[in-house]
Amino acid sequence: MRYRRTRLQGSVTALAISALANQFAPAANVGTDRPNIVIILADDLGFGDTGCYGATKISTPNVDRLARDGLRFRDAHSTSATCTPARYALLTGEYPWRKKGTGILPGDAELIIQPGRTTIASLLQRAGYRTGVVGKWHLGLGGKGGPDWNGEIKPGPREIGFDYSFLMPATGDRVPCVYVENQRVVGLDLNDPIKVSYGEPIGNEPTGKEHPELLKLHPSHGHDQTIINGISRIGYMTGGKAARWVDEDMADTFTRKAVTFIEQNKDRPFFLYFATHDPHVPRAPHPRFVGKSGCGVRGDVIVQFDWCAGEILNTLDRLHLSSNTLVILSSDNGPVVDDGYRDGAVENLNGHRPAGPLRGGKYSIFEGGTRVPFIIRWPQRIKPGVSDALVGHIDFLASFAALTGQTLAAGDGPDSRNVLPALLGLSQSGRDQFVEHANVLAMRDGAWKYIEPPPGTRRNAATNAEPGTELGGQLYDLADDLGETNDLIRAQPDRSRQLLEQLKAARQLGRLKP
Repeated sequence: MRYRRTRLQGSVTALAISALANQFAPAANVGTDRPNIVIILADDLGFGDTGCYGATKISTPNVDRLARDGLRFRDAHSTSATCTPARYALLTGEYPWRKKGTGILPGDAELIIQPGRTTIASLLQRAGYRTGVVGKWHLGLGGKGGPDWNGEIKPGPREIGFDYSFLMPATGDRVPCVYVENQRVVGLDLNDPIKVSYGEPIGNEPTGKEHPELLKLHPSHGHDQTIINGISRIGYMTGGKAARWVDEDMADTFTRKAVTFIEQNKDRPFFLYFATHDPHVPRAPHPRFVGKSGCGVRGDVIVQFDWCAGEILNTLDRLHLSSNTLVILSSDNGPVVDDGYRDGAVENLNGHRPAGPLRGGKYSIFEGGTRVPFIIRWPQRIKPGVSDALVGHIDFLASFAALTGQTLAAGDGPDSRNVLPALLGLSQSGRDQFVEHANVLAMRDGAWKYIEPPPGTRRNAATNAEPGTELGGQLYDLADDLGETNDLIRAQPDRSRQLLEQLKAARQLGRLKP
């Protein structure tokens, strides 16, 4: 299999557009044709981590089954190479670099999406969907000053469109290590109140830095503060002992809650945003998955993720919902192997390539940072196949509005584009331009990609800078150089200037052409 973006021309035919208009009338008239929608979002799953994207060392039968039955995209993107900004864009349809405070959040951050703002959840809620989110959140909770862990935690998912929520507040490697269900910490004993700090230590809980002998998983860098379940985390926490999660049970817990949500809403249209923890650190798979991949613990938690996805698909089959359920499986950003713990992931890759043919991964401006697995299945409407259309998570808002016959108000989803024809396989054309985000920005225009230099620098050919930040910017033709090995910035100065101007316009005008 060759991973290579081709230059595809043309657009949806008039016949396809007419058919699309007939299929997706305003929401009030859609009736039983209105699909359920399930987004399965992995955490740090790479472009090359599953069998359908070329992995040969790790078995992912459920993801591969979804790809066989659906449409697999080879040029689909999260907006950002890290989690919080990518998730912000997915829900709001806005590039996160436009808004301050959308970087990687601490576990005690306030909600960064303004309550009442249109999100994919509130959009679908208005169309009559029951909406739920299960799994990783990492978008902040509470108002100014952060959440009250010992009381009602709001604003949060409910205030931006979710009827039901069962969350990990931030990440598995950050405190507080508790679940929050519908605005309350699950299993909290108020006689043992939770306190959280990302500054000074609090309480007398042991830390990984001071008591490494208590650890079952040791940090490789950072991650040496409060110990929970034998794993030291980022941040300090005291109290809430009865409510603390067990890492090895997390995949089962999230999947059970997601399945229950589907079961409880099987007789009405529903939207489920199922955001798994795997394969993010700390990697602590359930014992039944340990050693199952042959590629170390990171491979094992990918196998665990595949099981989670399979349980969702099996539930849809069991309840006879699969035919009219639109399932999207993707990842929040590219892969990372050592991300703060000495878990043997690097040593045990066994030839596996998490990013496949791409350069870079999580945190990187190269394609491995934001080009992610992306599979969409809707048996009633989508024919199985492969697409090279350029699409992104940021386009869900406008596309779901079209799907449900709604019109976005001015200011809603300023960077979201209606790429529904591409998502349904009616067109091989998605959006023309897309901005990728990591330590700097990159402009995609078709197969061309321009990476801006760090602010305040100019090109110096004699300088060997950190990969992805070479002075003066970089230019790649992804149609011929998917691995971004041949920098054409000197050979194509006019093209470079053109893309640079497009990037400047995107910043200044706040919009890109479709």
